Amino acid sequence: MPLERLSKARKKVVGSKQTLKAIDRNQAKVVYMARNAERHVMDPIIQACSSKSVPVIYVDSMQVLGKACGIDVGCAASAILEE
Repeated sequence: MPLERLSKARKKVVGSKQTLKAIDRNQAKVVYMARNAERHVMDPIIQACSSKSVPVIYVDSMQVLGKACGIDVGCAASAILEE
């Protein structure tokens, strides 16, 4: 299950703004995105991933992604920085 890799990652960022910063700084190894996140939140991250060749893994919902990140609220995006 791909979320197991995210929950066990030692270094990760949680949230769309932090994920976008990590991509821009070439720190993100893989990005996780919630399918039900709003388009205006997802589009800049998808574009950044495309331009930097960072793989994107889509998760069913923001709640599922938040839980995998170890937080009690929904999360639109997250990234693994290293394993």
